[in-house]
Amino acid sequence: MTAETAGADFILETRGSSHALEAHVVAAAIDGAGRHVAFGLGDGTVALIGLADPARVASRVAVHDGAVLALAPDCAAGAFLSGGDDGRFARVDAAGDATTIASWPGRWVEHVLAFPGKSPWRAASVGKATHLFDGGTDASTLKTLSHPSTVTGIATDAKGKRIAASHYNGASVWFVAAKEDRPRAFAWKGSHTGIAMSPDGRYLVTSMQENSLHGWRLEDGADMRMSGYPAKTKSMSFTAKARWLATSGAEAVVCWPFSGDGPMGKAPRELAGGDAVLVSQVACHPHHEVVAAGFADGLVVLVEIESGRVLPVADQGRGAVSALAWSPDGRWLTFGTETGFAAVVDFSSPSR
Repeated sequence: MTAETAGADFILETRGSSHALEAHVVAAAIDGAGRHVAFGLGDGTVALIGLADPARVASRVAVHDGAVLALAPDCAAGAFLSGGDDGRFARVDAAGDATTIASWPGRWVEHVLAFPGKSPWRAASVGKATHLFDGGTDASTLKTLSHPSTVTGIATDAKGKRIAASHYNGASVWFVAAKEDRPRAFAWKGSHTGIAMSPDGRYLVTSMQENSLHGWRLEDGADMRMSGYPAKTKSMSFTAKARWLATSGAEAVVCWPFSGDGPMGKAPRELAGGDAVLVSQVACHPHHEVVAAGFADGLVVLVEIESGRVLPVADQGRGAVSALAWSPDGRWLTFGTETGFAAVVDFSSPSR
């Protein structure tokens, strides 16, 4: 029996565990060890699931007085970072203990990020500032990076040496360990609403308010413009070797080629489309050129970029997919929707 003959829920039913969390799933993440899943919810709680028993919600932690706005794996395995509209930047561990790293009362912590390498760090964006913290147990403040306007997204490359931020009229790239903090500015007029940096550190791409993307080749600052979207791009994900950038905002998964000198003069690949429903979330596999895509009607699929082959994971009808994430080893895929449906799917081989 194949997934196609059994129906679009075949993979979810045979390899997945699902949960009704009864609150908007704002974000989902899997920790660095691939053992725990967290869902950041619109009611201010973080739901935790241990992958040793994915059919059970291990705990639901009240972290924020308001909504969770951002969630990311912590630099330490078994923990997550959370930001909320109560101004709190928190760390939540697998046992369900939440500690405050920093707080800015009356402000929103809209973006959080961590790098788990030899020199680990944590980051949180509040208004025009991105605050960097040590990745150790004390989480001491390292520095504050100021931008000309509100930060709308933060990203880093695979080595974690630089952190990039999108904001009005462009983006800024900083060296995390620099003694003097002077950003490299990338200017392009307009409202930039999100950001992605290629894993190899060669490209920077921002989503724009006017249904397009803008990119820069970091080695020479060359501009790249990618347009033609019917809606705003709210989700972007580079493949592991930075050959493709998968994006939402269209009725298909739009994948721009980034091998060579970038996408200029090249047409994107449009995959898994045809049903007149917008792609709402994308997440590239951490090792293979495969992208998971969630749609506004709740459908979740995997797409092989080169061949265009589509594998249904979950059927439509559970609300727009609002969160999507892989485990670092690519075994687990997790997703959540605006109606509070959440699931974890195991893609390991049967003999594993």
